[in-house]
Amino acid sequence: MTLTLTFVVLLVLSALPLGVHLGFRAPRIRETGSPADHGLVFEEAWIPTLRGRRLYGWWLPAPRAQGTLVLLHGWGGNAELMMPLAVPLRRAGLNLLLFDARNHGRSDADTFSSLPRFAEDLGAAIAWLKQRHPRRSNCVAVLGHSVGAGAALFAATRSRDIAAVISIAAFAHPAEVTARSLAPLRLPKGITALVIRYVEWVIGHRFDAIAPVGSICRVPCPVLLVHGQADTLVPVEDARRIFAQADQGRTRLLEVPDAGHDSVERIEEHLDALLAFLRETGVLGPDTAAIVPSPPQAGLNPPSARVPAE
Repeated sequence: MTLTLTFVVLLVLSALPLGVHLGFRAPRIRETGSPADHGLVFEEAWIPTLRGRRLYGWWLPAPRAQGTLVLLHGWGGNAELMMPLAVPLRRAGLNLLLFDARNHGRSDADTFSSLPRFAEDLGAAIAWLKQRHPRRSNCVAVLGHSVGAGAALFAATRSRDIAAVISIAAFAHPAEVTARSLAPLRLPKGITALVIRYVEWVIGHRFDAIAPVGSICRVPCPVLLVHGQADTLVPVEDARRIFAQADQGRTRLLEVPDAGHDSVERIEEHLDALLAFLRETGVLGPDTAAIVPSPPQAGLNPPSARVPAE
């Protein structure tokens, strides 16, 4: 009996690393379109990041705009999946930078993906922005979705280059997300705890140190938390817990009725709230509302349309 139990334990321990790496590997979805499909002028960008990797991105300049919004997708996403939000934000008069995190979209592969690595890539994107377009990056805000939102909050605790954060569908704590994802397997609590500890060891960070519910306490800039009340992947209670730990003087919570985890169209219905927040934080100029262009016809700019570097 003891020998059998020992064998089972050793079998589980030996299979754990492979199971974790396969089970938590981000699916790669490459872009099939571009901002030109929405009539927007853009420039393709290759952004250097850590470990000698490169990130693929799109730079969308707006006439006379000095503030820029950087958009970061969630787990398994890419820059193109952020376009439903990017299009109205660009037409509102914002410079935009969208990019793929490592192991996502067209960006280079790396050994693994994690919230801290998303944050590293975000920092690399902002550094590239300030180097290549200094006149358009006087004020930089970040809009992140899901793990991208958690990464934006984590990055904001480490960088003064981020003037504001819009967090969409951020989870409160990665340990809880991990436990929820493992729940269908009905693993013993001890195995789930072991998986969590192993993931922490792989990424080089304790979950408590990178959890949005903890990061929000250390974020020095204004934050707008946006969450769908119908989100079944990350419950709206996560956003409420994050908000409860935040500095109420510079943090707001916007709950969107009937919106799920990926209900971008519902978020877009509340675009005015996002723009008001960006104006109040100085990212979007106060006079931009009067110069919002009418939606151009599709195909106005060809896929090869580019803008010169500054």
